[in-house]
This record gives sequence, C-alpha cells and structure tokens, in this order.
Amino acid sequence: MIHSPHKSIDNMPIQPKGAVGIEGYAVVNEEYAEGLQDLEGFSHIYLIYFFHKAMRTELMVKPFMDKQTRGVFATRSPLRPNHIGLSIVRIKSIHKNKLILTDIDILDKTPLLDIKPYVATFDSVGESKSGWLTASEREVREKRSDSRFQ
Repeated sequence: MIHSPHKSIDNMPIQPKGAVGIEGYAVVNEEYAEGLQDLEGFSHIYLIYFFHKAMRTELMVKPFMDKQTRGVFATRSPLRPNHIGLSIVRIKSIHKNKLILTDIDILDKTPLLDIKPYVATFDSVGESKSGWLTASEREVREKRSDSRFQ
C-alpha cells in the first residue's frame, strides 16, 4: 500500500516532477519484506500501482497537458484498460517493510503492485521524442489534476 498526503484526486501533482519534496511511504506485505534487501543502495525506484479510483476505461482522453483528445496509450491517463500506474520516486530510507519516499504524486491508500529499481544505465534515454507533448518541465511541475479522470 502507498501512503501520501494526497487525500483527494483534485489538485494533485500529475507527475513526480510536480511532487518534488512531497514525502510518503509504501508498506510491503511482511511476507515480501525480504525482497527489499539491497534496495537501499538505489536512489530511485519505480512504483507500479493500481489506479484504484479509476472507475471507467476510455480509449480516447483529453490529457492534463493538452487540449486535444488523444489515444489513451499515448497518455498517462488512469483510465486505461488495466488501470496501472507508474511513478519514479526517491528512496529516503527503508525500515523493515516500510519505504520512506519523496516526490510522491500518488493518491493515498493506492494499492502497490510492484517495485523495481531505477537504473540510469538501463533506463535513461539520451535522445527521445515526446510525441504530442510540448509542455516545458516547469509547466509539468506546476500542473495539477482536476476531476476529468474521476
């Protein structure tokens, strides 16, 4: 389970870039705690989670950073067929089965599906294209959610 100060979907950061410094934590079921061994050497992790408040699926959505309707797979919308989310967050500390995290853009009490380490050698892409997205890093940091995906 992921815990954060975000109690409502309205006005949440839409990506970790907009949640810099916001602290939360994830609790792993005790039977999986051993699997956290050696994770403390990583600065960041991927949290893979279930958008548990997404009550519908839409194949065409209007993303937060655009005025045009787009195919859901070209967006980060929670209204995807399997309602799976992904965020890269910073590890602050690990205590038994509890991970203290920062840069949390996730709704409180979100079910955690998996954790994977972020490895720049594997995951960083030097040259990439962002399709239709033209927003600056500042615009992404400042953008907050609204009720469009409820």
